[in-house]
Amino acid sequence: MAAPPQLRALLQAVNTLLRKRRYHAALAMVKGFRNGAVYGTKIRAPHALVMTFLFRSGSLQEKLWAILQATYTHSRNLACFVFTYKGLCALQSRVQGKTYQFHSFLAAFIGGMLVFGDNNNINSQIGMYLLSRVLFALCRLGVEKGYIPEPKRDLFPVFTAVVWGLVLWLFEYHRPTLQPSLQSSMTYLYDDSNVWHDISDFLIYNKSRPSK
Repeated sequence: MAAPPQLRALLQAVNTLLRKRRYHAALAMVKGFRNGAVYGTKIRAPHALVMTFLFRSGSLQEKLWAILQATYTHSRNLACFVFTYKGLCALQSRVQGKTYQFHSFLAAFIGGMLVFGDNNNINSQIGMYLLSRVLFALCRLGVEKGYIPEPKRDLFPVFTAVVWGLVLWLFEYHRPTLQPSLQSSMTYLYDDSNVWHDISDFLIYNKSRPSK
């Protein structure tokens, strides 16, 4: 069934507006907000679902509410950050007449402080996720620019050995320093595997079920 003439006219007007270059920066902020919200939901919802049902106690309603809260926080923060970042980049470019590399850093610095400055589990996880990738990227950039000599052999085995050695040492002897979700994962892997009573909690369940 064909759309009513009024609706077709409205859609045509909207599409015409979207194609106007002078509104591109503002519209990019709006679409960035949309993409941030969608991407945050796609990333956080399955992660929160798995982690909540694996490690969180409580009723089904409490678990579902925790999943919704985590998903909302992640998607809202990411949407707000993209919106803020794009707006600040556009503002700096307009004020100075052209785009410079430091615009990106400054816009993200301000946006990160405003949006991700609250010290909670979600923001902490995002920060640590980014930190690991930033360190990798800076090392590669250092090699590319000649500040760091290019390795003669693959150093990844050494890197991964040091990472695993440190994380297990911290878990065994300085556990509170690790992020809570990592503590939960490692408790399941390394502590819970030391305890069993019979075949049921040795192979079938992680912990024995309470007797009725």
